[in-house]
Amino acid sequence: MLTWEDFTKVDIRCGTILSAQAFPKAKKPAYQLSIDFGPLGIKKSSAQITQFYTIESLIGKQIIAVVNFPPKQIANFISECLVLGVYDEAHEVVLLQPSLPVTNGQPIG
Repeated sequence: MLTWEDFTKVDIRCGTILSAQAFPKAKKPAYQLSIDFGPLGIKKSSAQITQFYTIESLIGKQIIAVVNFPPKQIANFISECLVLGVYDEAHEVVLLQPSLPVTNGQPIG
């Protein structure tokens, strides 16, 4: 079982996608995202969300991400956060998003 102390170690925040581009060197179809987390700054992420989202539709979209994992190299790209989503029945990712606009960098609780 997970303890409350374990949960509080995971820093989950809201951010806004500033830019997205194709990531052809990824093993599975993915985008390279640049995300504004307010006081935490801009972080980059590789996200396998190409099934339901176009590059154009991602710009300005608020998302939820884990921001305190160590950087991870994916091909020639360093991913600095993990964008969160739900797997549908076909194992495609549907992004987690706030239902109302919030300030970038706000923590999830």
